[in-house]
Amino acid sequence: MTISLAIVFPVVLLLLLLVVQAALIWYDRQVALTAAREGVDAGRAQGDTTEQAKNEAAKRQARDFLDRQGVRTYQVGTDGSTAETIKVTVELTPPLLIPGLTGPSIRQFAEAPRERFIAPAVTP
Repeated sequence: MTISLAIVFPVVLLLLLLVVQAALIWYDRQVALTAAREGVDAGRAQGDTTEQAKNEAAKRQARDFLDRQGVRTYQVGTDGSTAETIKVTVELTPPLLIPGLTGPSIRQFAEAPRERFIAPAVTP
C-alpha cells in the first residue's frame, strides 16, 4: 500500500499544480483584457483634449487597474491608435508555481472609436 501511494501521490500532486497553474493563467488573461477595456473607456471620453492626453489617460487608467489587481510585471501601450479609434494593448507575465521558470506572456487588447463632440448646427 505505501509503495503504490509513494508512486501515485507525486502524480496527483503534479496534476493538482497543473490545474491551479491553468487557472492562474486564465485569470491573468481576464485581468489583462479588463485593464485594456478600462483604458479604452478612459481614453475615448476625455472631452476636448489632445490625442496625446487621451492616450496618456488610457494608459494611466489601465496601469491603475493592474496595480489594484496586484499585477507586478506588465506593459501598457496605445500603439495602433488613430484620430478616429483608440487601441490599448496590455501585456503581462503570469506568476508560475514552479520557481525559477518564466511563463508565457499574455497579450490582450481592446479597441473602440473615439468620441468626438460636435456643436449642433445653428439654423436661422
